[in-house]
Amino acid sequence: MRLKNLLFIYILIAACLLLGGGRVNAERVKDIASVAGVRTNQLVGYGLVVGLDGSGDQTSQTPFTTQSLKSMLAQYGVTVPDNVNPQVKNVAAVSVHAELPPFAKPGQAIDITVSSLGNAKSLRGGSLLMTPLRGADGQVYAVAQGNLIVGGLGVDGGDGSSITINIPSVGRIPNGATVERIVANRFNSSPYLVLNLHTADFTTSTRLEQAINEANGERIAESIDAVSVRVKAPETINERVAFMSFLENLPVQTGDAAAKVIVNSRTGTVVIGSHVRVTPAAVSHGSLAVTITSDPLVSQPSPFSDGVTEVVPRADISVEQEDARMFKFDPGVTLDEIVRAVNQVGAAPGDLVAILEALKEAGALRAQLVVI
Repeated sequence: MRLKNLLFIYILIAACLLLGGGRVNAERVKDIASVAGVRTNQLVGYGLVVGLDGSGDQTSQTPFTTQSLKSMLAQYGVTVPDNVNPQVKNVAAVSVHAELPPFAKPGQAIDITVSSLGNAKSLRGGSLLMTPLRGADGQVYAVAQGNLIVGGLGVDGGDGSSITINIPSVGRIPNGATVERIVANRFNSSPYLVLNLHTADFTTSTRLEQAINEANGERIAESIDAVSVRVKAPETINERVAFMSFLENLPVQTGDAAAKVIVNSRTGTVVIGSHVRVTPAAVSHGSLAVTITSDPLVSQPSPFSDGVTEVVPRADISVEQEDARMFKFDPGVTLDEIVRAVNQVGAAPGDLVAILEALKEAGALRAQLVVI
């Protein structure tokens, strides 16, 4: 029974390889490109969160909270004397930000994030008052209000001890803002649709142009550069939407990524692309370890003598030479061979980085070395 299961697995893997062999690197257009102008827009606003359980701003240290509270009360006919500063701990000044999706219409709801601007300890249990959200042009595109959901937790003890889980000064309100204005775009008015690749590549841009022209039977697409492909679009809105639905599901064979080696200097992580090649080179790996240990010696005088007990410093020095092994890279060596050669000499990630940098300096590494 076990043999039959293993045989079934092998047959299944082989079938998957055969079926996927003809679509190597084939991606849908919607996964590798976006339509120019069809994007999200950032919104931001300033507001007040009320109803906090004593964890709000200390108004004596955050005058803008007091000023905002006075301005809000004045709009409702409540006048606070200029020489009076309300000392309330259940109010916090916050910034509200959100992303307005493309084609968002008035009346639709979007999620918002609320962050404390003052010294409020927690926004848990608070409610955001009506806050207009503005775009980069200063226009109001949405209005936010609602009860906050805070994932963080902060607790203070009477003896000064405290514990904090996550960030209690930031909360979210799902569907907390209502869209009030449409963001204009040229999707319905421009005679062309421009597809922008997420990663610039001349090969992918050319193949995207060819795939669109072959699918439509006429030349309606042309590559502008390594990122953009311009496509002639239908005139009516209905046809344009259907045409874009057709385009975004076209399979395109993307170009191979450039040969690159990424090194994370903080974590020691090294990522080597599959197209990295090394020209003929010989590498020697080894290190000299010098160890110095301190073992002080106590000098004790004889009994009834006038001597003084002293500590005499004594150090032991040892030198160890690791076996320096040399390995050779043949012309056009592949990624697998590089990893195998480095593992054979027991090189650590830090040693691998040094080897790659040495190969780069010697001109033997045919790849871009990026250190982040």
